[in-house]
Amino acid sequence: MSRWLDQRRKMDGFGPVFPPASSSPKTRRRVYDFLNWISAPWDDGELFMKVLIVDDHALIREALYAVLKQLKREAVIFEASSSRQAVDIVEEHPDISLILLDINLPDRDGFSVLRELRDSYPTIAIIIVSSSNDQDTVKRAFKLGALGFIPKTTEREVMLNAIELVFSGGIYIPSEILEETPSRRLTNEPTTPDFLRGLGLTDRQIEVLALLMKGKSNKIIAKTLNMAVPTVKNHITVVLKALSVTSRTEAVIKVGKMGWESPPRSES
Repeated sequence: MSRWLDQRRKMDGFGPVFPPASSSPKTRRRVYDFLNWISAPWDDGELFMKVLIVDDHALIREALYAVLKQLKREAVIFEASSSRQAVDIVEEHPDISLILLDINLPDRDGFSVLRELRDSYPTIAIIIVSSSNDQDTVKRAFKLGALGFIPKTTEREVMLNAIELVFSGGIYIPSEILEETPSRRLTNEPTTPDFLRGLGLTDRQIEVLALLMKGKSNKIIAKTLNMAVPTVKNHITVVLKALSVTSRTEAVIKVGKMGWESPPRSES
């Protein structure tokens, strides 16, 4: 980008394009983001990834911004403090790749925003970032199509890993949702791989399910198990049908509640 800007200065006689040091940090940050965005086609022929942070607390947005920039320095990051602002930004930029969404917004229930975005923009990955982390809240978020749920009390390193996992095509489920006390488990349900085999699943399909439980993407599963991505997709289809669920997230939640621990990878 700097090389391109230098060339533009020589051709057009441009002076300094960056804001003066007296400008506010937010102003300087947004100018840098804008320059990143306009210079992207000269860098690699593609626009940089766009991300939207939706939270009514400025400090939270600042913290999430810093995390995202640590992961994707070139990302173009938008911010919204309300659902109305968020929807307006997405309408203007439907190519946004990821949304970090708080479910406690001042003007609207965050779950309804999640539902609307999922219905209207199914290709956008959405991670819920919330101060509430009870299991019912987490389960509802995943049922409505979220690909991750990060409590605001999450340590920075864990948050980095969670966002990176979703960036790579996986699903991040906080440990809280998989933690069930023995008294709350479904005692009338088998909790061993024999139960899964009883549903007609093969050892290979159980291995695919085990990697799904770890949030691995189809591409990573294919590489780990030395199979083609279309084959992985076929196995996942069989697994979902056997478990009577409609998404990989529901499959992970259902198997996790049964207390099944993923089996080791077979050598076959």
